[in-house]
Amino acid sequence: MGEMEQVYVKEAFDSNWVAPLGPNVNQFELAIEDYIQNDVHVAALSSGTGAIHLALELLGVSHGDEVICQSFTFSASANPILYLGATPVFVDSERDTWNISPSLLEKAIINRMALGKKPKAIVAVHLYGMPYKVDEIKEISEKYDIPIVEDSAEALGSSYKDNKCGSFGNIGILSFNGNKIITTSGGGALVTKEEDIKNKAVFLATQARDEAPHYQHSHVGYNYRMSNVLAGIGRGQMQVLDDRVRARRSNFEYYKSNLNNSPEIEFLMEPVGYYSNRWLTCILTPSFETREKIRLALLEEDIESRPLWKPMHLQPVFKKYRRFTDGTAEDLFERGLCLPSGSNLSKEDLERIVTLILKVVL
Repeated sequence: MGEMEQVYVKEAFDSNWVAPLGPNVNQFELAIEDYIQNDVHVAALSSGTGAIHLALELLGVSHGDEVICQSFTFSASANPILYLGATPVFVDSERDTWNISPSLLEKAIINRMALGKKPKAIVAVHLYGMPYKVDEIKEISEKYDIPIVEDSAEALGSSYKDNKCGSFGNIGILSFNGNKIITTSGGGALVTKEEDIKNKAVFLATQARDEAPHYQHSHVGYNYRMSNVLAGIGRGQMQVLDDRVRARRSNFEYYKSNLNNSPEIEFLMEPVGYYSNRWLTCILTPSFETREKIRLALLEEDIESRPLWKPMHLQPVFKKYRRFTDGTAEDLFERGLCLPSGSNLSKEDLERIVTLILKVVL
């Protein structure tokens, strides 16, 4: 937390605005819009998962449709597809950014269209804060007229060719969960360049209540709006976002400068034109066995690390669904590890972590 969060939360209590609307909600949305720029409109919601759900519904996804989803991601990228009765089609990653592979994406689209199953949307993820191949994915999206849900849950503060993540898809989403680079404890946002889409999202997120003196509903709605209290936290967090990005990037640079000489450790580097918030610093090791030796050595000293995301096509809940893979995500999962990456890590913390890793790999 910074210094201003309690000020805005106190304003919510002092003014008795604790409902899922109010001045903090409005100002938090404006702060995000000002940060991302590119003429976006933002709806503050209760979670990033809810934002993906609304995004898919607003793009017309419904029962029986197919939606392409990056396989190497957290399950919240894929779960909302099932909420709508649609079917996920999983696509593997490429090595440059670890994100959705343009070549496999196009292969999947061609395959599904040949069978009369044109996908209704593409869920592409900026994983660990690293932007996906924006130009290539956008070109495919436009070629086949399939909209993109840009999952920027991990990428607030990242950019591609000097444009902020969240502004590239037909609809973008953000997450402010407790583990993200800034947090409202729980929360998310939907980002769009069309004000009408934002208004529809807010309508659906507030139980789809029609204009009437009584409670009247012509659509199924959801309880997805962010509360004015949590939005107060968000307003304060936006003021320290750039500081948090600098801290995360500093963590990455420390790890890289102190571990890069080991042939056992490999880092995901930024391609030209990419800027990652380095939400998490991740390493690749030569093998599953080495990864586990490092993880367990850290755990023995009460230091938490975690394997990279287990691909969705390997998850029990999703294993029956179609996939277009080449082994990339599976290899990353087997060999990859997320290191401690909190914005408040001290130099002593980082030194301790690096020392333990070097004991394993040297």
